[in-house]
Amino acid sequence: MANFDEVVDRRGTSCLKYDFAGERGLPEDVLPFWVADMDIRTPQPVMDELVQHSLHGIFGYTDIKEDYREVLSSWFRSRHGWEPDMKTLVITPGVVFAICTAIRSLTEAGDAVLICPPVYYPFSAAVRENRRKLVESPLVLRKGQQGELTYEIDFEDFENKIRENQARLFLLCSPHNPVGRVWRREELARIGEICRRHQVIVVADEIHQDFVRASFRHTVFASLSSEIDDLAITCTSPSKTFNMAGLQISHVFIKNDKLRQRFRRELSAAGYSQPNALGLFAAKAAYGKGALWLDELLAYLEENLRRTREFLAERLPKVRLVEPEGTYLLWLDFSRYGFTDKELEEIIIQKGRLWLDSGHIFGAGGEGFQRINMACPWSVLEEGLTRLEKCFGRG
Repeated sequence: MANFDEVVDRRGTSCLKYDFAGERGLPEDVLPFWVADMDIRTPQPVMDELVQHSLHGIFGYTDIKEDYREVLSSWFRSRHGWEPDMKTLVITPGVVFAICTAIRSLTEAGDAVLICPPVYYPFSAAVRENRRKLVESPLVLRKGQQGELTYEIDFEDFENKIRENQARLFLLCSPHNPVGRVWRREELARIGEICRRHQVIVVADEIHQDFVRASFRHTVFASLSSEIDDLAITCTSPSKTFNMAGLQISHVFIKNDKLRQRFRRELSAAGYSQPNALGLFAAKAAYGKGALWLDELLAYLEENLRRTREFLAERLPKVRLVEPEGTYLLWLDFSRYGFTDKELEEIIIQKGRLWLDSGHIFGAGGEGFQRINMACPWSVLEEGLTRLEKCFGRG
Protein backbone atom coordinates (compact mmCIF):
# COMPACT_ATOMS: atom_id res chain seq x y z
CA MET A 1 0.00 0.00 0.00
CA ALA A 2 1.33 3.44 -0.93
CA ASN A 3 2.16 5.87 1.86
CA PHE A 4 0.32 9.03 0.88
CA ASP A 5 1.14 10.61 4.25
CA GLU A 6 4.82 10.74 3.31
CA VAL A 7 6.01 14.33 2.95
CA VAL A 8 8.37 14.47 -0.03
CA ASP A 9 10.65 17.53 -0.04
CA ARG A 10 10.37 19.02 -3.52
CA ARG A 11 12.40 22.15 -2.87
CA GLY A 12 15.67 22.40 -4.72
CA THR A 13 14.49 20.21 -7.60
CA SER A 14 13.65 23.09 -9.99
CA CYS A 15 10.04 22.35 -9.11
CA LEU A 16 7.66 24.94 -10.55
CA LYS A 17 5.35 24.64 -7.57
CA TYR A 18 7.96 25.18 -4.83
CA ASP A 19 11.10 26.73 -6.33
CA PHE A 20 9.88 29.74 -8.31
CA ALA A 21 8.07 31.93 -5.78
CA GLY A 22 10.82 34.55 -5.81
CA GLU A 23 10.91 34.73 -9.60
CA ARG A 24 7.16 35.38 -9.54
CA GLY A 25 7.39 38.16 -6.98
CA LEU A 26 6.21 36.16 -3.94
CA PRO A 27 7.95 35.56 -0.62
CA GLU A 28 10.33 32.60 -0.80
CA ASP A 29 8.72 30.94 2.23
CA VAL A 30 5.17 30.65 0.85
CA LEU A 31 3.52 27.24 1.11
CA PRO A 32 2.18 26.46 -2.40
CA PHE A 33 -1.16 24.91 -3.31
CA TRP A 34 -1.53 26.46 -6.75
CA VAL A 35 -0.14 24.15 -9.46
CA ALA A 36 -2.31 21.13 -10.30
CA ASP A 37 0.29 18.48 -9.67
CA MET A 38 0.45 16.24 -6.61
CA ASP A 39 2.90 16.22 -3.72
CA ILE A 40 2.68 12.43 -3.93
CA ARG A 41 5.11 9.98 -5.50
CA THR A 42 4.08 8.33 -8.74
CA PRO A 43 3.22 4.58 -8.45
CA GLN A 44 6.12 2.26 -7.71
CA PRO A 45 5.77 0.35 -11.02
CA VAL A 46 6.28 3.64 -12.86
CA MET A 47 9.42 4.43 -10.88
CA ASP A 48 10.72 0.89 -11.45
CA GLU A 49 10.10 1.21 -15.19
CA LEU A 50 11.93 4.52 -15.37
CA VAL A 51 14.91 3.14 -13.43
CA GLN A 52 15.10 0.08 -15.69
CA HIS A 53 15.11 2.14 -18.87
CA SER A 54 17.51 4.68 -17.42
CA LEU A 55 19.99 1.91 -16.68
CA HIS A 56 19.74 0.86 -20.33
CA GLY A 57 21.45 4.17 -21.02
CA ILE A 58 20.15 4.93 -24.51
CA PHE A 59 17.37 7.44 -25.02
CA GLY A 60 16.91 7.44 -28.77
CA TYR A 61 13.81 7.98 -30.86
CA THR A 62 10.96 5.87 -29.53
CA ASP A 63 7.40 5.17 -30.64
CA ILE A 64 4.47 2.98 -29.57
CA LYS A 65 3.64 -0.58 -30.62
CA GLU A 66 0.49 -2.66 -30.30
CA ASP A 67 1.08 -3.60 -26.65
CA TYR A 68 1.00 0.09 -25.72
CA ARG A 69 -2.32 0.55 -27.51
CA GLU A 70 -3.75 -2.51 -25.78
CA VAL A 71 -2.84 -1.20 -22.31
CA LEU A 72 -4.37 2.18 -23.11
CA SER A 73 -7.53 0.65 -24.55
CA SER A 74 -7.95 -1.60 -21.51
CA TRP A 75 -7.73 1.40 -19.17
CA PHE A 76 -10.43 3.40 -20.94
CA ARG A 77 -12.66 0.35 -21.22
CA SER A 78 -12.37 -0.69 -17.56
CA ARG A 79 -12.40 2.79 -15.97
CA HIS A 80 -14.79 4.66 -18.28
CA GLY A 81 -16.69 2.12 -20.37
CA TRP A 82 -15.20 3.65 -23.51
CA GLU A 83 -13.45 1.83 -26.33
CA PRO A 84 -11.78 4.35 -28.63
CA ASP A 85 -10.46 3.21 -31.98
CA MET A 86 -6.71 3.16 -31.45
CA LYS A 87 -6.22 4.09 -35.10
CA THR A 88 -7.54 7.53 -34.18
CA LEU A 89 -4.85 8.10 -31.52
CA VAL A 90 -2.47 11.03 -31.81
CA ILE A 91 0.23 11.57 -29.17
CA THR A 92 1.18 15.11 -28.11
CA PRO A 93 3.43 16.49 -25.35
CA GLY A 94 0.48 17.81 -23.35
CA VAL A 95 -3.22 18.63 -23.37
CA VAL A 96 -2.69 22.39 -23.63
CA PHE A 97 -0.36 21.75 -26.58
CA ALA A 98 -3.15 19.66 -28.14
CA ILE A 99 -5.73 22.40 -27.56
CA CYS A 100 -3.50 25.00 -29.22
CA THR A 101 -2.85 22.60 -32.11
CA ALA A 102 -6.60 22.08 -32.53
CA ILE A 103 -7.24 25.82 -32.53
CA ARG A 104 -4.60 26.46 -35.19
CA SER A 105 -5.52 23.51 -37.40
CA LEU A 106 -9.31 23.71 -37.27
CA THR A 107 -9.98 27.47 -37.22
CA GLU A 108 -8.68 30.59 -38.93
CA ALA A 109 -7.42 33.82 -37.41
CA GLY A 110 -10.40 35.82 -36.15
CA ASP A 111 -12.71 32.80 -35.82
CA ALA A 112 -14.71 32.59 -32.60
CA VAL A 113 -13.86 30.00 -29.96
CA LEU A 114 -16.26 29.48 -27.04
CA ILE A 115 -15.40 28.75 -23.40
CA CYS A 116 -17.47 28.52 -20.18
CA PRO A 117 -15.74 30.49 -17.41
CA PRO A 118 -14.67 30.36 -14.70
CA VAL A 119 -12.46 27.78 -16.38
CA TYR A 120 -8.85 26.59 -16.55
CA TYR A 121 -7.03 29.81 -17.49
CA PRO A 122 -4.84 28.43 -20.34
CA PHE A 123 -8.08 28.09 -22.33
CA SER A 124 -8.47 31.85 -22.77
CA ALA A 125 -4.73 32.29 -23.31
CA ALA A 126 -4.73 29.61 -26.03
CA VAL A 127 -7.52 31.39 -27.88
CA ARG A 128 -6.08 34.89 -27.61
CA GLU A 129 -2.46 33.97 -28.33
CA ASN A 130 -3.52 32.16 -31.47
CA ARG A 131 -5.36 35.30 -32.63
CA ARG A 132 -8.85 33.89 -32.40
CA LYS A 133 -11.90 35.65 -30.99
CA LEU A 134 -12.63 34.63 -27.40
CA VAL A 135 -16.33 34.18 -26.67
CA GLU A 136 -17.57 33.39 -23.15
CA SER A 137 -20.75 31.75 -21.92
CA PRO A 138 -20.27 31.93 -18.13
CA LEU A 139 -21.41 29.11 -15.90
CA VAL A 140 -24.28 29.96 -13.56
CA LEU A 141 -23.67 29.60 -9.82
CA ARG A 142 -26.76 28.34 -8.04
CA LYS A 143 -27.62 27.72 -4.40
CA GLY A 144 -29.37 24.46 -3.52
CA GLN A 145 -32.07 23.81 -0.93
CA GLN A 146 -29.46 23.13 1.75
CA GLY A 147 -27.44 26.21 0.83
CA GLU A 148 -24.92 24.23 -1.20
CA LEU A 149 -23.30 25.89 -4.19
CA THR A 150 -23.21 24.31 -7.64
CA TYR A 151 -22.59 25.39 -11.21
CA GLU A 152 -24.72 24.87 -14.31
CA ILE A 153 -24.42 25.65 -18.00
CA ASP A 154 -26.82 28.32 -19.26
CA PHE A 155 -27.76 26.44 -22.42
CA GLU A 156 -29.81 29.28 -23.86
CA ASP A 157 -26.86 31.65 -23.55
CA PHE A 158 -24.50 28.90 -24.74
CA GLU A 159 -26.39 28.47 -28.01
CA ASN A 160 -26.96 32.20 -28.46
CA LYS A 161 -23.22 32.88 -28.12
CA ILE A 162 -22.49 30.24 -30.75
CA ARG A 163 -25.11 31.63 -33.11
CA GLU A 164 -24.28 35.32 -32.62
CA ASN A 165 -20.54 34.82 -33.06
CA GLN A 166 -20.61 31.93 -35.54
CA ALA A 167 -18.32 30.04 -33.19
CA ARG A 168 -16.25 27.32 -34.82
CA LEU A 169 -14.85 25.59 -31.75
CA PHE A 170 -15.90 24.93 -28.14
CA LEU A 171 -13.38 24.09 -25.42
CA LEU A 172 -15.07 21.69 -22.99
CA CYS A 173 -13.50 21.12 -19.57
CA SER A 174 -14.74 17.76 -18.27
CA PRO A 175 -14.53 17.24 -15.32
CA HIS A 176 -14.51 20.97 -14.88
CA ASN A 177 -11.49 22.79 -13.48
CA PRO A 178 -11.80 24.75 -11.20
CA VAL A 179 -15.45 24.32 -10.10
CA GLY A 180 -15.29 20.52 -9.82
CA ARG A 181 -18.41 19.66 -11.82
CA VAL A 182 -18.71 16.19 -13.33
CA TRP A 183 -21.07 16.85 -16.19
CA ARG A 184 -24.07 14.53 -16.38
CA ARG A 185 -24.68 12.48 -19.49
CA GLU A 186 -27.76 14.54 -20.36
CA GLU A 187 -25.78 17.80 -20.04
CA LEU A 188 -23.08 16.51 -22.36
CA ALA A 189 -25.71 15.26 -24.79
CA ARG A 190 -27.28 18.72 -24.89
CA ILE A 191 -23.85 20.27 -25.58
CA GLY A 192 -23.39 17.75 -28.37
CA GLU A 193 -26.84 18.45 -29.82
CA ILE A 194 -26.24 22.22 -29.92
CA CYS A 195 -22.75 21.87 -31.36
CA ARG A 196 -23.91 19.43 -34.04
CA ARG A 197 -26.70 21.78 -35.04
CA HIS A 198 -24.26 24.66 -35.51
CA GLN A 199 -21.33 22.57 -36.82
CA VAL A 200 -19.09 23.43 -33.86
CA ILE A 201 -16.09 21.21 -33.17
CA VAL A 202 -15.71 20.25 -29.48
CA VAL A 203 -12.24 19.98 -27.99
CA ALA A 204 -12.84 18.00 -24.80
CA ASP A 205 -10.16 18.40 -22.13
CA GLU A 206 -10.74 15.26 -20.05
CA ILE A 207 -7.41 15.27 -18.24
CA HIS A 208 -9.09 14.97 -14.80
CA GLN A 209 -11.34 12.07 -15.88
CA ASP A 210 -9.84 9.62 -13.37
CA PHE A 211 -10.58 11.88 -10.39
CA VAL A 212 -14.30 11.43 -9.92
CA ARG A 213 -15.94 10.85 -6.55
CA ALA A 214 -17.68 7.55 -5.90
CA SER A 215 -21.25 8.83 -6.28
CA PHE A 216 -20.52 10.33 -9.72
CA ARG A 217 -19.45 8.96 -13.07
CA HIS A 218 -17.38 10.55 -15.80
CA THR A 219 -18.86 10.23 -19.27
CA VAL A 220 -16.44 10.56 -22.15
CA PHE A 221 -18.01 13.16 -24.43
CA ALA A 222 -17.10 11.23 -27.58
CA SER A 223 -18.79 8.08 -26.24
CA LEU A 224 -22.28 9.58 -26.45
CA SER A 225 -22.83 8.70 -30.09
CA SER A 226 -21.03 8.16 -33.36
CA GLU A 227 -22.29 11.55 -34.57
CA ILE A 228 -20.90 13.35 -31.52
CA ASP A 229 -17.64 11.42 -31.75
CA ASP A 230 -17.35 12.74 -35.31
CA LEU A 231 -17.09 16.35 -34.05
CA ALA A 232 -14.97 15.63 -30.96
CA ILE A 233 -11.28 16.00 -30.19
CA THR A 234 -10.80 14.00 -26.98
CA CYS A 235 -7.75 15.04 -24.96
CA THR A 236 -6.52 12.71 -22.20
CA SER A 237 -3.26 12.20 -20.33
CA PRO A 238 -1.70 10.18 -17.51
CA SER A 239 -0.10 13.37 -16.21
CA LYS A 240 -2.70 14.25 -13.56
CA THR A 241 -3.73 10.68 -12.75
CA PHE A 242 -0.21 9.41 -12.01
CA ASN A 243 1.59 12.72 -11.27
CA MET A 244 3.91 12.66 -14.26
CA ALA A 245 3.22 15.95 -16.05
CA GLY A 246 6.93 16.60 -16.53
CA LEU A 247 7.22 13.49 -18.72
CA GLN A 248 5.03 15.19 -21.32
CA ILE A 249 2.72 12.54 -22.74
CA SER A 250 -0.89 13.03 -23.77
CA HIS A 251 -3.28 10.88 -25.77
CA VAL A 252 -5.62 12.63 -28.21
CA PHE A 253 -8.39 10.76 -30.04
CA ILE A 254 -9.88 12.16 -33.26
CA LYS A 255 -12.34 9.88 -35.07
CA ASN A 256 -13.09 12.23 -37.96
CA ASP A 257 -10.48 11.52 -40.65
CA LYS A 258 -10.46 15.05 -42.06
CA LEU A 259 -10.08 16.65 -38.63
CA ARG A 260 -7.34 14.19 -37.67
CA GLN A 261 -5.42 14.84 -40.88
CA ARG A 262 -5.57 18.60 -40.34
CA PHE A 263 -4.50 18.15 -36.72
CA ARG A 264 -1.57 15.94 -37.75
CA ARG A 265 -0.45 18.44 -40.40
CA GLU A 266 -0.33 21.20 -37.79
CA LEU A 267 1.56 18.88 -35.45
CA SER A 268 4.07 18.24 -38.19
CA ALA A 269 4.35 21.95 -38.93
CA ALA A 270 5.27 22.49 -35.28
CA GLY A 271 8.16 20.04 -35.74
CA TYR A 272 6.82 17.42 -33.34
CA SER A 273 7.19 13.74 -34.22
CA GLN A 274 8.31 10.98 -31.83
CA PRO A 275 7.24 11.45 -28.20
CA ASN A 276 9.31 11.57 -25.03
CA ALA A 277 10.76 8.06 -24.60
CA LEU A 278 10.64 7.99 -20.80
CA GLY A 279 7.11 9.38 -20.92
CA LEU A 280 6.02 6.46 -23.08
CA PHE A 281 7.59 3.89 -20.76
CA ALA A 282 6.05 5.57 -17.71
CA ALA A 283 2.59 5.84 -19.29
CA LYS A 284 2.52 2.18 -20.27
CA ALA A 285 3.54 1.11 -16.75
CA ALA A 286 1.04 3.47 -15.15
CA TYR A 287 -1.95 2.38 -17.19
CA GLY A 288 -0.93 -1.26 -17.04
CA LYS A 289 -0.07 -1.52 -13.34
CA GLY A 290 -1.40 1.60 -11.60
CA ALA A 291 -5.09 0.83 -11.02
CA LEU A 292 -4.79 -0.31 -7.39
CA TRP A 293 -2.58 2.66 -6.54
CA LEU A 294 -5.16 5.02 -8.03
CA ASP A 295 -8.01 3.43 -6.08
CA GLU A 296 -6.04 3.89 -2.85
CA LEU A 297 -5.26 7.49 -3.79
CA LEU A 298 -8.92 8.28 -4.48
CA ALA A 299 -9.81 7.00 -1.01
CA TYR A 300 -7.08 9.16 0.52
CA LEU A 301 -8.26 12.26 -1.34
CA GLU A 302 -11.83 11.61 -0.19
CA GLU A 303 -10.56 11.66 3.39
CA ASN A 304 -8.66 14.89 2.72
CA LEU A 305 -11.90 16.39 1.43
CA ARG A 306 -13.86 15.23 4.49
CA ARG A 307 -11.30 16.72 6.85
CA THR A 308 -11.18 19.97 4.88
CA ARG A 309 -14.97 20.24 4.92
CA GLU A 310 -14.99 19.80 8.71
CA PHE A 311 -12.12 22.27 9.19
CA LEU A 312 -13.92 24.96 7.21
CA ALA A 313 -17.22 24.41 8.99
CA GLU A 314 -15.64 24.60 12.45
CA ARG A 315 -12.86 27.14 11.99
CA LEU A 316 -13.53 29.14 8.82
CA PRO A 317 -17.33 29.23 8.58
CA LYS A 318 -17.37 32.25 6.25
CA VAL A 319 -15.46 30.32 3.59
CA ARG A 320 -17.87 28.32 1.46
CA LEU A 321 -16.73 25.15 -0.23
CA VAL A 322 -18.20 24.39 -3.63
CA GLU A 323 -18.64 20.67 -3.11
CA PRO A 324 -16.45 18.98 -5.73
CA GLU A 325 -17.75 16.10 -7.80
CA GLY A 326 -14.41 15.54 -9.49
CA THR A 327 -10.75 16.68 -9.71
CA TYR A 328 -8.46 17.12 -6.69
CA LEU A 329 -8.93 20.90 -6.73
CA LEU A 330 -11.10 22.77 -4.24
CA TRP A 331 -12.98 25.94 -5.20
CA LEU A 332 -13.40 28.14 -2.13
CA ASP A 333 -15.69 31.16 -1.93
CA PHE A 334 -14.27 34.01 0.21
CA SER A 335 -16.84 36.59 -0.93
CA ARG A 336 -18.47 36.89 2.50
CA TYR A 337 -15.39 38.77 3.72
CA GLY A 338 -16.04 41.59 1.29
CA PHE A 339 -12.45 41.96 0.09
CA THR A 340 -11.45 42.86 -3.43
CA ASP A 341 -9.49 40.19 -5.30
CA LYS A 342 -6.32 42.21 -4.82
CA GLU A 343 -6.92 42.58 -1.07
CA LEU A 344 -7.77 38.90 -0.70
CA GLU A 345 -4.64 37.85 -2.56
CA GLU A 346 -2.46 40.19 -0.49
CA ILE A 347 -3.79 38.80 2.81
CA ILE A 348 -3.31 35.20 1.76
CA ILE A 349 0.21 35.74 0.43
CA GLN A 350 1.66 38.24 2.88
CA LYS A 351 -0.15 37.30 6.10
CA GLY A 352 -0.78 33.62 5.46
CA ARG A 353 2.39 32.92 3.47
CA LEU A 354 0.28 30.82 1.12
CA TRP A 355 0.39 30.54 -2.66
CA LEU A 356 -3.05 29.68 -4.05
CA ASP A 357 -4.66 30.35 -7.43
CA SER A 358 -6.82 33.48 -7.28
CA GLY A 359 -10.26 32.93 -8.74
CA HIS A 360 -10.26 35.97 -11.03
CA ILE A 361 -7.59 34.42 -13.29
CA PHE A 362 -10.15 31.77 -14.30
CA GLY A 363 -12.34 34.43 -15.86
CA ALA A 364 -15.86 35.76 -15.33
CA GLY A 365 -17.43 34.42 -12.16
CA GLY A 366 -14.13 33.65 -10.46
CA GLU A 367 -14.03 36.85 -8.45
CA GLY A 368 -13.84 36.28 -4.69
CA PHE A 369 -12.78 32.64 -5.06
CA GLN A 370 -9.50 30.81 -4.49
CA ARG A 371 -8.47 27.42 -5.88
CA ILE A 372 -6.53 25.08 -3.62
CA ASN A 373 -4.91 21.75 -4.49
CA MET A 374 -5.72 19.03 -1.93
CA ALA A 375 -3.56 16.30 -3.54
CA CYS A 376 -0.90 16.27 -0.86
CA PRO A 377 -0.30 14.67 2.55
CA TRP A 378 -2.95 15.71 5.05
CA SER A 379 -0.30 17.24 7.32
CA VAL A 380 0.62 19.67 4.53
CA LEU A 381 -2.99 20.49 3.72
CA GLU A 382 -3.79 20.96 7.41
CA GLU A 383 -0.90 23.42 7.72
CA GLY A 384 -2.26 25.38 4.78
CA LEU A 385 -5.77 25.49 6.25
CA THR A 386 -4.37 26.53 9.63
CA ARG A 387 -2.55 29.43 7.95
CA LEU A 388 -5.83 30.45 6.34
CA GLU A 389 -7.49 30.42 9.76
CA LYS A 390 -4.78 32.71 11.11
CA CYS A 391 -5.49 35.10 8.23
CA PHE A 392 -9.24 35.28 8.65
CA GLY A 393 -10.10 33.81 12.07
CA ARG A 394 -13.58 32.53 12.83
CA GLY A 395 -15.33 35.82 12.25
